[in-house]
Amino acid sequence: MELNSNLTEKGKKDLPLVLRAQSGDQSAFKELLTKYRNPVRFLVMRMISNTDDVEDVTIDTFGKAFSNINSYAPDYAFSTWLFRIATNRCIDHIRKKRLTTLSLSHTYVSDDGEYEGMDIASNTLDPEEETIKMQKNKLMRSFVEKLKPNYRILVELRYFDELSYEEIAEKLSLPVGTVKAQLFRARDFLANHITKSNISL
Repeated sequence: MELNSNLTEKGKKDLPLVLRAQSGDQSAFKELLTKYRNPVRFLVMRMISNTDDVEDVTIDTFGKAFSNINSYAPDYAFSTWLFRIATNRCIDHIRKKRLTTLSLSHTYVSDDGEYEGMDIASNTLDPEEETIKMQKNKLMRSFVEKLKPNYRILVELRYFDELSYEEIAEKLSLPVGTVKAQLFRARDFLANHITKSNISL
């Protein structure tokens, strides 16, 4: 692959890593993920207001990028290519959200020829509820950060990444029974932290 002289120093530094990934080197994929996960997440957060969707779109971005890694050519920096993918995934996500949204002011014609409004119950949170939910999520994460590292990892995998007990056991090379027992203790510690804080979640 010919090196483009217009590449920035950052682009030139990333290129050997990208070439390793293109050859199937799994450690290269891991390094790229570690290096760019936060920058991609920050970009996604600027485009998507719902914090619950940010991680999904971030992961989706890397899935798309890594599955198409061989289509990358060093005409520009890898980061530029990756951020373009992230932007496109955000746009796709926003479009899908809009397609599934019904206008509450939608009307139809009744059998009598009269225009009738549709009374539709919204499944989404209003701005105030969304703010409260975000605050609670941040607060919960702050409590999780106070746990011992082994317990914190288990809680994050189970409740933030939503992995099953079996997936966690495989990921951490632990028996499923050990995962369940340690998660039980982790929940106890977490409950104690919350109780001592006198904050209702």
